[in-house]
Amino acid sequence: MAYTLDGPDHGKMLNAAEAPALLRSETLAWVHLRAQHPDTPTWIIENLSYLDPTIIDALVAEETRPRVTRVGEGLIVILRGINTVDGEDPEDMISVRLWIDPNRIVSLSRRPVRAVEQIAEQLSCAQGPRDCAEFLVELVERLTQRIENFWTELDDEADEMEESVLDGRVGDEVRGRLVEVRRTAIILRRYLQPQRDAMRMLQAAHPRWLEEDDLRHLAEELDALERVVEDADAMRERMALVRDELAGQLSERLNRNMYMLSVLSALFLPLGFLTGLFGINLAGMPGASDPSAFWIFVGALCAVVVVQLAILRRLRWI
Repeated sequence: MAYTLDGPDHGKMLNAAEAPALLRSETLAWVHLRAQHPDTPTWIIENLSYLDPTIIDALVAEETRPRVTRVGEGLIVILRGINTVDGEDPEDMISVRLWIDPNRIVSLSRRPVRAVEQIAEQLSCAQGPRDCAEFLVELVERLTQRIENFWTELDDEADEMEESVLDGRVGDEVRGRLVEVRRTAIILRRYLQPQRDAMRMLQAAHPRWLEEDDLRHLAEELDALERVVEDADAMRERMALVRDELAGQLSERLNRNMYMLSVLSALFLPLGFLTGLFGINLAGMPGASDPSAFWIFVGALCAVVVVQLAILRRLRWI
């Protein structure tokens, strides 16, 4: 998809024939390409050959990490956004690659990016950004907002799990989800830390078309990323403590069950010995011909249990 951003044709959708010519002109135009499309590298080489080779290499690279590189009055910007594709993990963040200068914006992504789609929807209604600085600020804001929203949901879930574990309301699903939340926090931090560093670089080495107001908005988004990265570090520690607490509870429950089994074993050991001894079918067993011997034996067993309980209580085993 391609749009005109400035002038009287603001928000006009461009076709495949119009876009390359407008990218060469002084009118600001934006083209978004699907990086996985087989014709994308060829289109970039044929229509953007006037760009520095390092720019083209950054746009079509197989593997990317968040970064910002200034080339003259333009910027190579590679950022990550939350994955909104159905059936995929949100923390498997999607890369958005940009070349942005005062006259052209070229962006690529391998999967749909909701922030990019929202900007395109605005332009279709003759709204949205009108210059390259406004485009960059709005894209960063939308990407960061979705990251914050996802992190807030994850943090709330972590709070609920922590409360459940501390209250002793633990199930198999809590243990599995605990591992998943900690894994998500680790993955997010791995992506967001270089993105935070890229935003810092943008603040330090920005081109002239990024004015004070734009830099102030970008500083707010940098601060939001800083908080998420710090919270991700804290969550890893929190989930580790919750895991230790959960392991302690499970160990305590196991020890308690083993203790009860030990007490029961101690109670029934002499009873089993006596019943086994008097259950042998040999001549000369005392009481074998006495009708009341059975009840006397039962009473003796009960007396043995009472004595055992008294001894265990005195030893404070129960």
